Amino acid sequence: MPTRTSFDYAVLRVAPRVEREEFVNAGVILFCLQRRFLGARVHVDESKLRALSSEVDVELVRGRLEAVVKICDGAADGGPVARLSQRQRFHWLVAPRSTIVQVSPVHTGICAEPKACLDNLFRQLVLS
Repeated sequence: MPTRTSFDYAVLRVAPRVEREEFVNAGVILFCLQRRFLGARVHVDESKLRALSSEVDVELVRGRLEAVVKICDGAADGGPVARLSQRQRFHWLVAPRSTIVQVSPVHTGICAEPKACLDNLFRQLVLS
């Protein structure tokens, strides 16, 4: 049985009209220092976004969420932030911001397998 370890995570939220403070959960970022894991799962639910704002630019939202995944993965096309350490990338990604894509406060947990935990949180917090 794998050793359980702590992790931090935040929920990615899309607020089509920032001034209204309404949002749709659109992804999860999970960081586990001990397992050297940083990952994100994202999903754009166009109908939920359009329910909050008929004028939302869905492709813009999709691009910004995909950029988060690239940064987590350390992808070559993820820009300068993707070249930082995993810890630095996580802290940069979860910094508060007032843009269309925002993050929840950071939460903690304990798991045996960070990727499986990310998938589970994604199903619970975004897809359900």
